[in-house]
Amino acid sequence: MAAAAAGAGGAARVSAGRDLSCVPEVAGALSAVARQGFDFLCLPLFHPRHRREFREEPARSRPGPQTRSDLLLSGRDWNTLIVGKLSPWIRPDSPLEHVRRNSEAALTQELGFGAYLGLPAVLLPLRQRHSPNLARLLCTHLHGAHHSAMVWVRVPLLAPEDEREELVGNEEPAGGGDETTWGWWHDFRTLCDYNKRVGVALEVGADLPSSAAIDRFGEPVKAALLPTAVFLTNKKGFPVLSRAHQRLLCRLLKLEVQVVLTGAPRHGGKPLGSYLQYLEHLGQHRPPPSAYELFARGYEDYLQSPLQPLMDNLESQTYEVFEKDPIKYSQYQQAIYRCLLDRVPEEEKESNVQVVMVLGAGRGPLVTAALRASRQAGRGVRIYAVEKNPNAVVTLQSWQYEEWGAQVTVVAEDMRGWSPPEGADLIVSELLGSFGDNELSPECLQGAQRCLKEGGVSIPRSYTSFLAPISSSKLYTEVRGCRERDRDPEAQFEMPYVVRLHNYHQLAAPQPCFTFHHPTPEAANDNSRYCLLAFRVEGNAVLHGFAGYFETTLYGDITLSIRPETHSPGMFSWFPIFFPIKQPLPIKAGEEVTVAFWRCSTPKKVWYEWAVTGPAPSALHNPGGRSYTIGL
Repeated sequence: MAAAAAGAGGAARVSAGRDLSCVPEVAGALSAVARQGFDFLCLPLFHPRHRREFREEPARSRPGPQTRSDLLLSGRDWNTLIVGKLSPWIRPDSPLEHVRRNSEAALTQELGFGAYLGLPAVLLPLRQRHSPNLARLLCTHLHGAHHSAMVWVRVPLLAPEDEREELVGNEEPAGGGDETTWGWWHDFRTLCDYNKRVGVALEVGADLPSSAAIDRFGEPVKAALLPTAVFLTNKKGFPVLSRAHQRLLCRLLKLEVQVVLTGAPRHGGKPLGSYLQYLEHLGQHRPPPSAYELFARGYEDYLQSPLQPLMDNLESQTYEVFEKDPIKYSQYQQAIYRCLLDRVPEEEKESNVQVVMVLGAGRGPLVTAALRASRQAGRGVRIYAVEKNPNAVVTLQSWQYEEWGAQVTVVAEDMRGWSPPEGADLIVSELLGSFGDNELSPECLQGAQRCLKEGGVSIPRSYTSFLAPISSSKLYTEVRGCRERDRDPEAQFEMPYVVRLHNYHQLAAPQPCFTFHHPTPEAANDNSRYCLLAFRVEGNAVLHGFAGYFETTLYGDITLSIRPETHSPGMFSWFPIFFPIKQPLPIKAGEEVTVAFWRCSTPKKVWYEWAVTGPAPSALHNPGGRSYTIGL
């Protein structure tokens, strides 16, 4: 079930369960739903109408078992095929003390019994925004027991008062429109301190909220409860979903959400299997994954420390991964080709040999691109491959001996301290990180700029970093879990992470942050930077940090980009970078998020500092580079 279906995430198959309100015989019901093609069964842990009394006699001492025995199924079936539902009458936040006290005891009893059975998940209904007692009881259960069960908090996509049939004429919704239930969920998960075992089970109704409202739920959605009543009937009498519901379901399936079918069949006697077949049809006809998605599979929302290739020598496997990118090196080749044509007129192509220096050559992909561009342009080149990693130099020397020949000279030195025998017409590098300058491309290229002739060209010519505010409770909880024993308790919030953003909601469009040009005028050698950015947020949301991207101009109009709006199709060499904040910040619709961002540098290290300044200020992150620096 919840555990077993995780493996189906990348496949077209939809993990689907069946919800039943009354189950007279558990083993028979489980066999029946399995024959219909369902993967798991949602059933009440206690009889829905069995209101236990925990305070008043004689009902409190009623003899006999309170619910069915665990011996009705094997432990394996309970562990993988059953999701437990809590009783609908439980109201731990009732203003009536007797109801509240009785509900507290019943909730504790049912959660404890679910843990005893070893269920993979339990369904917990959330009916209102203010549920502090429910959150307290749940947190007590999660922290006090040795089990790994998920809690699926059942939240309707639209509050009952916001549904169309409840409104009269042009009356405005009484609640907060399509943001009402998101507010319920946000308050509840905040009370639960973003516990990783508390997720959302969205109740899908006939009416749907806006696309932005659905995006706000984002990552914590574990299941979608889909009533048979929302299905339409096609010409052949089979159940189908409206276009809006199809789009919603496809978005949820992309997040590996499990679908739970509720309600009785209601389409001309068609069996439940016909609903399941339709869901499978939707799953199989989703758009195929892009090259980027295929490459990133398995790395979604996985935090990685940014590379520091200037301070560390990269491994062969790291080079190999980057060399598989089909787009990056073809763009570099095209840029070198254009540059050679511009610098060497047709009448000089036999006599004018351009000196090309590949700085940070790695295992040689840019050298190969330069040689191909030379042949394509019909222009002569003399290449210097400069690399400080002594292990990668072995590979370069092998290439030179077996393939490149005397046209290429391998230089085993740091580009910043190398004294070239001649000046370069063109320097080519691939020193960019996910935030553009975070792998110290400015410092490296300025240190090597003396290798360039007057009027020489650098590829890339410029690059700009971008920032965008994002909401992602998944990334927030992942960062919080990175705490190290011998460091400051919040040090993990003061460093950036390279991550394939998957389950997140971008609150506003990215804005440019820092720009660097090469070659750099001598007067502009200070690489410290500061900017203050303001983002207008359209809807209610929670800020968890900032996503960083970059764009670079290689030469002329040839560019590379990982910014979502201009992302180079098919390129996967870089994932975005994520700058977290220590405390999630609630944002109201129409408010402006402002962030101050610094790039600080000394002769030995570079680091970033950042702080939210509005609508409410945050602490300054990473002051003085106390938690994270990039070594020069």
